[in-house]
Amino acid sequence: MAISRAQLVKELEPGLNALFGLEYKRYDNESAEIYVTESSDRAFEEEVMLAGFANADVKAEGQGVSYDYAQETYTARYTMETIALAFAITEEAIEDNLYDRLASRYTKALARSMSNAKQVKAAVPLNNGLPSVATYKTGDTVSLFSTNHTTIAGACSNTLSTQADLNETSLEQALIDIAAMTDERGLKIAARGVKMIVPSANQFNAERLLKSQGRTATADNDINAVNSMGMIPQGYRVNHFLNDSDSWYIITDVPNGMKHFERTPLTTSMEGDFDTGNVRYKARERYVFGASDYRGIFGVEGA
Repeated sequence: MAISRAQLVKELEPGLNALFGLEYKRYDNESAEIYVTESSDRAFEEEVMLAGFANADVKAEGQGVSYDYAQETYTARYTMETIALAFAITEEAIEDNLYDRLASRYTKALARSMSNAKQVKAAVPLNNGLPSVATYKTGDTVSLFSTNHTTIAGACSNTLSTQADLNETSLEQALIDIAAMTDERGLKIAARGVKMIVPSANQFNAERLLKSQGRTATADNDINAVNSMGMIPQGYRVNHFLNDSDSWYIITDVPNGMKHFERTPLTTSMEGDFDTGNVRYKARERYVFGASDYRGIFGVEGA
């Protein structure tokens, strides 16, 4: 259905002083703080988790060496999605408008809608991967944030055993748990946190916890260990598209964690219809957000 003069009555009346509602500011590309972007030329991408060898054994004198085998464990699959939106304007509406070029104004609104949709989709793994939601699964068929990611050697965790609000104790425990992460065969992987992601409601806690010289919420004259040890060197970033107001996340230095595949960048097009004279405008892009190695992020939903 095309936008006609019936939807633009006030815009066609003399004496109109201002048009508003389309030119709000937009948040930056906040997903870039979470995901590593790679290009794709396929309908889907797959990334396979490999398991190396277990801990080496002692070889007794005169005895044969023990053998181990490597194997694949799970596959993370990224299926490209097409996101698109369009609008049409009647020929008469364009002719009779007195104040602005309708096309220019509404193409800006179209770009804003496409940008917002991308940020909402980027937040889905974080929002839906929390233990209480658990609808976003990783390649091992377990919720993105879980204490029971099954491995050959047992289990690996990328969330707290008991969910907790962001405070000094919970943050320190999260960093301890990250340092204790193991690979598929149970070997330590020397992981560390590099950046915190928080919703807007949690940014004040993050500011105090990461930047205070002394401990927060205590009368003790102790140093802030997280700050002085540089445990989260890249600080924190606010993501306004997170649903849980007391959730918090730590991006780790584990490679091949959170991935964003771009199949087709944002493109726009327009065409006129010969019969009606209507002009149609369309925006379209293809991409997908997801996770390969869940060790690349540690997430907590709060108490």
